[in-house]
Amino acid sequence: MNSLNLAENIVRLRREKKITQEQLAEVIGVTKASVSKWETKQSMPDVLLLPQLATFFGVTIDALLGYEPQLCKEQIQKQYYELTKAFAEEDFETVMERSRMLVKQYYSCYEFLLQIAVLWLNHYMLPGEAQGRAVLKEAKELCDHVQQNCKEIRICNDAIALKAALALQLGEAAEVVELLEEISDPCRLGMQNDATLIGAYMLSGERKKADEFNQISTYIHLQALMGGALQELLIHSGELERCEETMRRVMQVVQAYRLEDINANSVILLHYRMAMVYLLHGKKGSAISELQAFVQLTQEMLKTELVALRSDDYFTEFGVWLERLTLGGGAPRDKRIIYDSMIKGLEDPVFEVLKEEKTYQKLLENARCFKRIYQ
Repeated sequence: MNSLNLAENIVRLRREKKITQEQLAEVIGVTKASVSKWETKQSMPDVLLLPQLATFFGVTIDALLGYEPQLCKEQIQKQYYELTKAFAEEDFETVMERSRMLVKQYYSCYEFLLQIAVLWLNHYMLPGEAQGRAVLKEAKELCDHVQQNCKEIRICNDAIALKAALALQLGEAAEVVELLEEISDPCRLGMQNDATLIGAYMLSGERKKADEFNQISTYIHLQALMGGALQELLIHSGELERCEETMRRVMQVVQAYRLEDINANSVILLHYRMAMVYLLHGKKGSAISELQAFVQLTQEMLKTELVALRSDDYFTEFGVWLERLTLGGGAPRDKRIIYDSMIKGLEDPVFEVLKEEKTYQKLLENARCFKRIYQ
């Protein structure tokens, strides 16, 4: 919590109303000397006068005091995961209204507001396209508020990145380019900071710190590689040979680093995208094979805790990073919503041409029957 700023706020609010200390004293029922002492921090108003002052100035008591409620990381995690569970069980608008009330309550807790924007991004598709777009725009406004008012560079940068992701979902390509083109320029020297920092840790004799940072950096770059492969399949979807070569190469990386065990979601998305590529080229059998991999990995993820990020015997220092993450590496959506997304993915109109294929029918049937297993 920030320190209280009652004296400064009384001065500011009084001047905004363009009234004197004497006029304020007359309204509240105290002496001019009392108001003067409040504003110079020599004394504080009686607690019973706070509601009267707040009402007169048209603000809440919290705003009058300068009280800015803050949540710790554990509290943010608790609120986030309670809301993900609620989105899976309750009416969408009811949960949205609950999350909006939390935004109002913690409007100055910028780390929490960012996670609410992440929550909305991960669930905007539930109510349908029109309402979903409205949710995305609301999340963008939340990012604007964080960017404009937060004084922490790290949080502001995260707000910009999240705002760009939201703009992309809204189809606002020009805004995404404006937000990210300069800071993401691969020619910038800042893109080489990781190696420089690791070298500095080693030079300072901080080998453990160097090891922790290097493992985290390696993992993040692996995830960037997976994301790049996903975009490669999109950019070159009309070039089957190139897409197959992309999958061959990236799956070698997946196998070498056991990414299916650490973060299966990126691998799942690759199989799904490749199924679309194969279908584009009329290769139904290959498309179904990729969908089978998509379903199998999703089911394995739902049966275990692989929904969350995990370390292994190679990324031994991975837990350090997970502990630092606001959400602790947990799943951004409830398992029931992930399951529903899997079914919706299989039933996407793009796969309509497969509906007469027995293998596809069996795959869809098995996927639909899977719900009782993980519950």
